[in-house]
Amino acid sequence: MAADQLVDNLTGFVEDLRSRGITVGPSQLIDAGQAMTVLDLLDRTSLREGLAATLLSDHLHRDTFDLCFELWFPLGGTARREAFEVPRTPDGKVDVPALRELAADILADPESQTDGRFEQLVASIVQEVGRYEGARGEAFSMYQATTAVSPQTLIARIAAGMAAGVDSGDQRPGTDALTRRAAGEAAERLRSAIETEVQRRMAALRGREEVGAYAVPKLPEQIDFFSANPQDLAKMRRTIDPIARLLAAKLEFRRRRNNHGAVDVRSTLRASMSTGGVPIDLRYRKPRPGKPELVVICDVSGSVAGFSSFTLQLVYALRQQFSNVRVFAFVDTVDEVTDYFDRSSADDQFGERMRTMLTQARISTRDGHSDYGHMLRGFAENYLDSLTHRGALLILGDARNNYARASTDALASLRDRVRNAYWLNPERREHWDTGDSIAGRYADVIEMFECRNADQLASVISELLPV
Repeated sequence: MAADQLVDNLTGFVEDLRSRGITVGPSQLIDAGQAMTVLDLLDRTSLREGLAATLLSDHLHRDTFDLCFELWFPLGGTARREAFEVPRTPDGKVDVPALRELAADILADPESQTDGRFEQLVASIVQEVGRYEGARGEAFSMYQATTAVSPQTLIARIAAGMAAGVDSGDQRPGTDALTRRAAGEAAERLRSAIETEVQRRMAALRGREEVGAYAVPKLPEQIDFFSANPQDLAKMRRTIDPIARLLAAKLEFRRRRNNHGAVDVRSTLRASMSTGGVPIDLRYRKPRPGKPELVVICDVSGSVAGFSSFTLQLVYALRQQFSNVRVFAFVDTVDEVTDYFDRSSADDQFGERMRTMLTQARISTRDGHSDYGHMLRGFAENYLDSLTHRGALLILGDARNNYARASTDALASLRDRVRNAYWLNPERREHWDTGDSIAGRYADVIEMFECRNADQLASVISELLPV
């Protein structure tokens, strides 16, 4: 690759990262360029790690970085090498069972990672069982390739191959936990390599922009709560602590900036001596701002459970910023659930307490469908004294009321009891007031904000929470 093309690829790569939300400053770009002058450009692992060290400031963005890297710095152009003939049946078709056995044998040999056989295997699998003719011509499918080879079904055979020639005592070779774990990692490595190879080939056929639009994952903080799968939610939960630290710093700064102590008369008069006794420069006592109270009411029904769980965990990570935090949950009936969480901060403990709350709290006493109207009436009747003019109220939910009574008057009574009241809605704004959503009716009573992902949630909370 010529020097000019290397520069173009690096700058294009950086612009791609920026367009996806990864912050890369000019100095980082310069550092990356300097690193490329000393790295072995033929060693893609070294190149990838060197660029990651200079360009990335958040390890949670690594998955997005790695896939962008594969598109901008592909192996040997498109890496389309069929290095060996795959097993075939007498009629010339790929012998898939034999191909699986060949794959297991190669994965069981650690030397295959350095002698090129692993890359050859991946290229052959994608070419032979991942290729198909689509409406736009030749194409490659990760699903088709991995379904044919089925890496997870190879673990037992890979483990047996790894244990061959090793004395395992009375155990059957390859059944010990360590070998099984190594075999599982090898199978996952094959699946990941097939995915990368398919993306490289499709980028060569369709262009990196088209492939990048669907193949490169969103940053954890940009994943929509509604579309997140369990793996996405696990990634998102890892962003809670960094977001909480940032928000805590912002809240503390706002608290100090927005709160002034009473005028210190003695200091002001002393300072006025230099201006002929005229108190031009007022001096203030050191402010001692009190922390506000926070009440959270969250819908924990299935449709918004991920959003509510994430937001609750973020709120609890910020609880040192408030004098008191009380949490109420509901599906169709509201119940205070503060005690389920107030002793927990760790992620695994929080998840367990969330599950306990869902099974033990009195949050569903009717038909099990979200009923915001019944919740609001119940809160106004039973918990109105939890709201004070020193505090703030956050309501979390999509405002989909299953065509039940809205009870906007009860919502207004809650709003009037606090200094600040906000509704955080995880649905796209364009979906409000569609179907059984009555978001607009509630938005007429209380300020409602779209919070589809962690980025939006952090932005809203940093601006709205009281100081």
